[in-house]
Amino acid sequence: MTEARELLDVAAEAAAAGAAVLAERDAVAPSGRVLRGDESGLKTKSSEADLVTDFDRRSEQAVRAVIGRRRPQDAITGEEYGTSAPEQASGIRWSIDPLDGTTNFVRGIVYYGTSVAVQGPDGDWLAGVVHAPALDRLWWASRGAGAFTGRVSTARPGAGDGVGGVDDAGQPGVDRLSGPQGTRAAGLLSTGFGYDAARREQQVSAVVELLGGFGNLRRLGAAALDICMVADGTVEAYAEYGIQEHDWAAGALIAEEAGVPMRRPLAADGAAHPDWCIAGDLGVPLEQLRPAPRETVA
Repeated sequence: MTEARELLDVAAEAAAAGAAVLAERDAVAPSGRVLRGDESGLKTKSSEADLVTDFDRRSEQAVRAVIGRRRPQDAITGEEYGTSAPEQASGIRWSIDPLDGTTNFVRGIVYYGTSVAVQGPDGDWLAGVVHAPALDRLWWASRGAGAFTGRVSTARPGAGDGVGGVDDAGQPGVDRLSGPQGTRAAGLLSTGFGYDAARREQQVSAVVELLGGFGNLRRLGAAALDICMVADGTVEAYAEYGIQEHDWAAGALIAEEAGVPMRRPLAADGAAHPDWCIAGDLGVPLEQLRPAPRETVA
C-alpha cells in the first residue's frame, strides 16, 4: 500500500469512527427533535451560540484513537483537544473536526459531519475525508488522485487507487467530482456567519456585495459540507471570513482535487488571524473583498 493510499485509508477509518458517534444521536432523539442539555452534555464556548456537546468530545476521541493506533508517530490537531505530538514525530499532522455543524446537530438539522485531513511535512495537504452520517454521504480526496463522493453504506475511499487507470469512480454509486457546471447568475453562493456580533456584521456586509453575481444564497451551517458541495456542483461557490483550519482542511483538498479554484486562509487560527476561505469563482477580484484577504499572517 502506498503512503498516499494508507493516509486516505486512515482518514476514512477515522472519519467513520467519529461519524459513528454522531449517528448515536438517533438513539437519544429518534424523532430528530432538538437535543436537551441532559441528553447531550450541551455547553457553550466563546458565546451562548457557540455550542459543544459530549458528542463532539467523544467523536474526537474516536477519531484520535484510530489515528493513534495506525499512525502513532503523527501529530494531531483537533477542535476540542488541541494539538498533541509524539516525541519522535513523523512530520505528518492530522487536522480534525469531530462535529462540524454542532448547532445543526443539536437542533436536528441534518447538515453536520466529521472532517479528517492530513498534512505532509512540507505543508501540502495529502488526503481528506468528510463523512456526513445523517446524509449518508462521503466526500474524499488524496493529492493528485482526484476527488469523489458516494454513499456511506457502499463507498470505499481509495479502493481504486488509480492503478492501471482504475480510480474510485469505478465503484458502483461513486462519482468523480469536477466542480460546478452551471453559471453564477443561476447558481448559489454558500457562506456562514460567526458567533461574534461584530464579525457577523462584517460577514453579512461582504456577502451582500457578492450576492448580486449569483442567483441566490445558502447558509448550511457546516463549512466542511459547504466546500464539498462546491466540489460536487451543488452550489457554485463558497466564501466565509474567519473560519478555523479544522473547518476547511479536508474540504479544501476535496475541492482542489475536483478542479475548483481554492483559496485557503493563510493562518490556521481564524480567530486570532481571520482571513477568507473561498471555494469557486466569486466573479470579482479578491482584492475587492472587505475585509481584504490577508497577504501575511502578521
